[in-house]
Amino acid sequence: MQEMSAELKAYMRTIGRKGGQKSRRSLRPEQAREMVRVREAGRLYRLYHDACFWSSPVTLRITQADVPWVVEQLKKHGGRRGWLAAEKLCR
Repeated sequence: MQEMSAELKAYMRTIGRKGGQKSRRSLRPEQAREMVRVREAGRLYRLYHDACFWSSPVTLRITQADVPWVVEQLKKHGGRRGWLAAEKLCR
């Protein structure tokens, strides 16, 4: 096995140190849950775009305000799987 150069070792120490630092962002649990909910709504929007959201651009960025609309469209046009996915978003 080849030895690492001193430069590479120094670089690895630096990024390793950064990885161990605690994140400076502090979120309350409800904020974190809402972020996950918006991210999941965006994923479902892209997944069900052809069936439920065909009249909207594929590149639409889903925000917190859009989540109820995504839920409504999934329940109307997403079939059983879409309905179940929408129910998970409502929790």
